[in-house]
Amino acid sequence: MSKKNRKDRPAKVRRKPVPFVERPFEGLPHESELVAMREILPLATLAARTTAKYGNHDIQLATILPSMAGALRRTDGVLLVAMQTVTSSGNASRDIAARLIDGINLKPGEVLEVSELPEPGPVLQDVLDSESLQAAQLFDEPVFWMTPAEAAQPENSDALAASREQLIPTASIGGVPGAYWCRMSREFVRWVRPENKDRVLDGLARLRVRGKTFDDARFVGAFRAQGLSIPVWELALGTEAEELEKPLATFAPVLDAAIASTEPLNPEEKRARAGIVSRQVTLR
Repeated sequence: MSKKNRKDRPAKVRRKPVPFVERPFEGLPHESELVAMREILPLATLAARTTAKYGNHDIQLATILPSMAGALRRTDGVLLVAMQTVTSSGNASRDIAARLIDGINLKPGEVLEVSELPEPGPVLQDVLDSESLQAAQLFDEPVFWMTPAEAAQPENSDALAASREQLIPTASIGGVPGAYWCRMSREFVRWVRPENKDRVLDGLARLRVRGKTFDDARFVGAFRAQGLSIPVWELALGTEAEELEKPLATFAPVLDAAIASTEPLNPEEKRARAGIVSRQVTLR
């Protein structure tokens, strides 16, 4: 077989890269939940509506969709748009907005596959009516992929139940926005904080030196994700999510005050902060 001369090949169209945005969901209500859905929650949805410019469509943001699809329209007309896919640019808000805009044109039963990164364009802050965003809803099984009637069918019901074994059990902590219990080899709390991430590190350092915690939990570090900090505590073995509501409700104002403090860190607190920073992990 003869090889085609490279000069004869059509030139590839160079796509404009999406500029990096450190905190892509800033300014949107429920920013902590959006970051959690993008980074640490296995199954969740968040209801919203597009602006008049984009048709006033009711949509559901979803953590993940079948086969890592970008969007799908269920047979009952509900539009689901994925927060997590296999590709991502420098701005998660732009990626999701692009999938949402393309997904609006899907017909019932159709799926939007994602193969290329978007070019610069509208972000979620442009596309969504900010007042329409609701609190995230977590699920044990991906029932939101289907209509209620489809999910009730025996073959689908069995498949949904089997999916539990592949997921990390996760639950929100009642009354504490952004805090999530999860069970792996042990139980942990991951708490997405909406404040400036450097201020969060300062607050964590203050509490670490003072030995302040909740329910004998052990602070083990923090993630960096979409411009926010996600502190992590290891819990006593076997701790359930509902057991944490009162301890975290008591601890929340203590953590809030430590983060809000403008007092300079003392030498011991600076050393504690340096230790936290050295163990930080960046998600994505």
